[in-house]
Amino acid sequence: MALALMLMVLTFGVLGYRIVADYSWVDAFYMTIITVTTVGFSEVRPMGPEGKIFTIILIVTSVFIVGFAISIVTEYLLSRNSVELLKKKKMKNAIANLNQHVIVCGFGRNGMQAAERLKAYKRPFVVIEKDKEVIERYEEDVLFIEGDANDDDVLLEAGIERSKYLIATLPDDAANLFVVLSARQMKKNLFIISRASLVNSQKKLILAGANKVIMPDKIGGDHMASLVVMPDLITFMDKLSMEGEHTTNLEEVAIEDFANQIDCNSLRDLDLRRKTGCTIIGYISPDGEYTINPEADMKLQPKSKVIVLGRPEQIKKLNEMFNIE
Repeated sequence: MALALMLMVLTFGVLGYRIVADYSWVDAFYMTIITVTTVGFSEVRPMGPEGKIFTIILIVTSVFIVGFAISIVTEYLLSRNSVELLKKKKMKNAIANLNQHVIVCGFGRNGMQAAERLKAYKRPFVVIEKDKEVIERYEEDVLFIEGDANDDDVLLEAGIERSKYLIATLPDDAANLFVVLSARQMKKNLFIISRASLVNSQKKLILAGANKVIMPDKIGGDHMASLVVMPDLITFMDKLSMEGEHTTNLEEVAIEDFANQIDCNSLRDLDLRRKTGCTIIGYISPDGEYTINPEADMKLQPKSKVIVLGRPEQIKKLNEMFNIE
């Protein structure tokens, strides 16, 4: 509206000088500009009473309209800058309050999938991304830090000292290698998961400090081949990791979550099947040894974990019964 009013004043001035003072188009435009902007240069040529009266009307009219337009445009520009500053400050404060969170390096295809799964499980995370367009597109739903994940200052800004996990999903193996090296030097007990495209890169990433290395291309190929050999089994396994009201789900629970509330020396003592409907399908010992489909009499050790299988409502009942977050 402000720009339209200014254009209307200019049109009014040019046509007025053209008709009233009989100026050429250039002279009329010149007189309108110096009058509206109150610069006060000399007139093109002396004007008669009609021209002077028109100039007075133009000055009075333009003072209010131009002043209004300038204030609107200024407020618009300042408000946009203020909103951007407030958004950045709010995001910075939110990141500063994160603890035991996950740092995702890169928001490409794999990074986006990781973020969606973390969001589904309500795990706090922050994403490091250097593409400003990507950040602007998803900043309403995801905490972002703009920068290069290879930069130590950017990792510090992401709260690496307070984080628990780091996921490197950059498309280039060399870039992921540098991220893993930097992160491992900055925090020794950080659990690092890295993406790799080449088999040779897998060993290098582990040597650099990655705890786990995932090869999406290899997994994808194996998955497609398995759908040919064991289609029903693979489809069933896919459904285990799906979120939804009528789908099964898996949950990892620390023994301490049970031991603080009930006396449990073995899996039989937990009796989760009767209490919640969930079934224990795996046991992880304190040293990281996995036991699939453990016996009911298996002794439970401190700092061990169990893997339970159940429908979402059963998992929810389990979490509520034992106050598991």
